[in-house]
Amino acid sequence: MVSFNEFSTIPSLLRNVVENIHKPEDTFLIHKKGDNWEEISYRSTLNAADAVSAFCLDHGITKGDRMGLMIENSPEYVYYDQGIQQIGAINVSIYPTLSEHEVEYIINDSGIKALLIGNTFLFKKVLKIANNCKDLLYIIPSFEEYTKVVLSPDLRAKVLYFEDILAKEGKLEAGVVQQITDIRESLRPADTSALIYTSGTTGTPKGVMLSHNNFVRNVEVCLQQIPVIDETETFLSFLPLSHVFERTATYHVCCAQGCKIAFAQSLELLAKNMGEVRPTVMSCVPRLLEKIHDKAIKSGTSAGGTKAKIFLWALDIGQAYRQKKEADQNPGLLLSLKKAIAEKLVFSKIKEKTGGRLKFMISGGAALPKNVGEFFGNLGIKILEGFGLTETSPVMSVTEFHRQVYGTVGRVIPGIEIGIQDIDTKHMVNVQTHDTFKEDFTCEEGEILVRGHCVMQGYFNKPAETAEAIDKDGWFHTGDIGRFFKGNLQITDRLKNMIVNAYGKNVYPTPVENIYLKSLKIDQLFLIGDKREYLTAIIIPNQENLQEAFNLPLSFFAKPDLFIEEKEILDWIGKDIKKYAADLAKFERIKNFKIKRHPFSMEEGEITPTMKPKRKVIEKKYAKIINDMYTESVEAD
Repeated sequence: MVSFNEFSTIPSLLRNVVENIHKPEDTFLIHKKGDNWEEISYRSTLNAADAVSAFCLDHGITKGDRMGLMIENSPEYVYYDQGIQQIGAINVSIYPTLSEHEVEYIINDSGIKALLIGNTFLFKKVLKIANNCKDLLYIIPSFEEYTKVVLSPDLRAKVLYFEDILAKEGKLEAGVVQQITDIRESLRPADTSALIYTSGTTGTPKGVMLSHNNFVRNVEVCLQQIPVIDETETFLSFLPLSHVFERTATYHVCCAQGCKIAFAQSLELLAKNMGEVRPTVMSCVPRLLEKIHDKAIKSGTSAGGTKAKIFLWALDIGQAYRQKKEADQNPGLLLSLKKAIAEKLVFSKIKEKTGGRLKFMISGGAALPKNVGEFFGNLGIKILEGFGLTETSPVMSVTEFHRQVYGTVGRVIPGIEIGIQDIDTKHMVNVQTHDTFKEDFTCEEGEILVRGHCVMQGYFNKPAETAEAIDKDGWFHTGDIGRFFKGNLQITDRLKNMIVNAYGKNVYPTPVENIYLKSLKIDQLFLIGDKREYLTAIIIPNQENLQEAFNLPLSFFAKPDLFIEEKEILDWIGKDIKKYAADLAKFERIKNFKIKRHPFSMEEGEITPTMKPKRKVIEKKYAKIINDMYTESVEAD
């Protein structure tokens, strides 16, 4: 059984599993080694963590010291994290995709003493900047090929192979084990567990200080809200553990509940890994679900004829059945029979591709388009949405398993308050808690504020920024716009993203973009129009569908021209722009657009590691093409 108390910390959760839920020899971690999936027990994990702790103590690393990780999701991440956490050191995970400049900034700002590295590319990146990082004492590669990299003779940091550190696993002297135990048991929930750097869409990265209590309480109340998660689950982990969502929703939940964690090999191999691991739960982002949705629709309808009719019939039956169940009504014998047929002919084949055992998926990181959530609901695959930020540990609200309201991000978690504040007057429109929930409650929109156990300790070494984010009454200002709808929190957009057109009309980009993203021809869409007379957009086409529609060679997408100018392709996209405009108010409709040949990328600094567009960067970089859209003639509505 899960045991939470006033003294719970991250390392205490895993120890509780071994004492009260599983045997030490039971499987905790699963990863692909060569052609086979290898299982790792709780005993091996805890012994490896102790070896890391012993290394730290031997090298003068103590409570409060910052320890870095720049490594893919793997057992090594868990060993290192558990090892540093149980002696009170602080986890500073760095996105592997960040530039050398950004990595150097984070290492220096946080004062990282030792850095675990996952592969040769990252190792070389760190070696280039290591001598600029005065506090960095140890670079710890976790891969054998590190020996092939030539080290500079003037490198100040010492390079130590992680396997050599783990070699002491299970061989520590009793006195050392007792020392580690004493430190672990002396930790308090208020101690800082992690610094997570948020790149955001603008400005200098800030280190968000999250305590053991922030994480533990977040896990505790999420398990209360989703009580169907038990010790038999297998999670498949593919979102980066450097991001707070995956760390809490997968890693910490599994540490608390005794679930298995299987690590996907890569995003490219995710579909294959799902079939092999057959997970019961997964954390994911809307973009993945959108791609599964688009692929399923295309596969089910592209052949036309009887196959397409059966597919569309099945979706209609799934929708009717879902709506009856959600309204707490009996679907009846006939509809239930049709649902069983739809399941056998269509739904089961889609579910097989996920491994066939999924109980549900948890979506976070961005808003899930309502139609995508409903699509999965029609298939009988439950998608639970959550909302939060790095600064809120992260979960502020999450869908209840038994009560789905598509287009919302669920009920307020226990123990916190969420307020809606008028953007202009700063008057508090409404405050809701878990206990004030009413299924028929709806309020006006405004900025979302939160107060309670999930709110961060502050930004590391940035008191002014902390004071700006958390007001004198303890409210953290999220910068997100939303409201309560049918008792659940509903996100409208980011406050900083809001477009005010030349006529003073407020346009929130996300819901408008989501309407156009219903088109299978469009992969990404970036809305423009602040202080302009009308909206325009930069569109990234769905490469696979575009290639198929015009029989294009791959070389077409490798051309140096940034934008596609072919009229027939512009007309092809334009048909769907006109089609979906009918669902929008006139001032929300796109009047002109350009088709970008390549997706927005992290390498170009156009999006954050969590795939959010950097508005100022994109608008500055493509200023000429944007201005062109406002000098060209456009059709009237």
